[in-house]
Amino acid sequence: MEAGADRQRRTGRRARQGPDHAGGIGLKPQRRDWLPGYLFISPAILLFVVFVAGPLVAAFALSLFHWDLLSTPEFAGLDNFKQLVTDGATVRAVINTFVFALASVVTHIGIGMLLALGVHRTMTRGTKYFVRTAYFFPFLVSWAAVALIWKYVLDPAFGLANYYLSATTNWLASPTLALPTLIVVDWWHTIGYTFIILLAGLQTVPAQLHEAARVDGANAWWRFWSVTLPVMSPTIFFATVITFIGAFQIFDPMVIMTQGGPDGATRSIVQYTYEKGFQSFEVGYAAALSLVLFVVIMIVTGLQFRLSRRWVHQ
Repeated sequence: MEAGADRQRRTGRRARQGPDHAGGIGLKPQRRDWLPGYLFISPAILLFVVFVAGPLVAAFALSLFHWDLLSTPEFAGLDNFKQLVTDGATVRAVINTFVFALASVVTHIGIGMLLALGVHRTMTRGTKYFVRTAYFFPFLVSWAAVALIWKYVLDPAFGLANYYLSATTNWLASPTLALPTLIVVDWWHTIGYTFIILLAGLQTVPAQLHEAARVDGANAWWRFWSVTLPVMSPTIFFATVITFIGAFQIFDPMVIMTQGGPDGATRSIVQYTYEKGFQSFEVGYAAALSLVLFVVIMIVTGLQFRLSRRWVHQ
């Protein structure tokens, strides 16, 4: 009887301790189950290492050297980063890029929202399809083609802009008008993408919420402010982040339309990095500039995520 009682106690103890102690099973099969997961994500990890982490590490390593691609690299320490602070062209390129990016965000979100509201509320199905296609089509055209088209349109001698405005303005050669002109060109080219995102966000707003607000006596403006915007806040946040990142990496229109001029008024940080790396062959300094670009985008995006806690509703 004592032996039977001992067996019962051991059986109960194993049952309480769980499968890991009862039969030596549990943890080991679970660890083996991790292997398929790692195999599935391994292509993404490999692409990240090859195309993101690897180039980032290589850029940091190059930024510590003076190198012209022909001679032997010479270790420079932090000299390239010290030069960034005193290089007026770098400071102006960063300022130009910030102005371009902030203007791009404001115009894309503001005008894109107005377009999305107009299409969503006032148009028939066929008209909506046509307008969506018309606004999104320029986004499908390459930046090179768009820049060449607008360079012709803005030509001071025979361009369509001056013809219809009855003006003789040299839009791309004016220090005060060149950057705003490029902002308009960027808006024309990329507003369709933001418009489609915001239109999709509008379609997720439940009609019942608007109906309830209307019953409570809210007018159209109050319904938009208290119902539409809160529900759409994740969509607006996504569009803001994507627009800023894309605008801060602007390159093609500056190179094709103005070559960074006049007198550096439209030079972006990406264009200046290209000039230093592939025209002046200052590879180390170009690598330092690329790291500045990365850090600025990372900091601004981090601030956007931080501030989103105050206005983005999940």
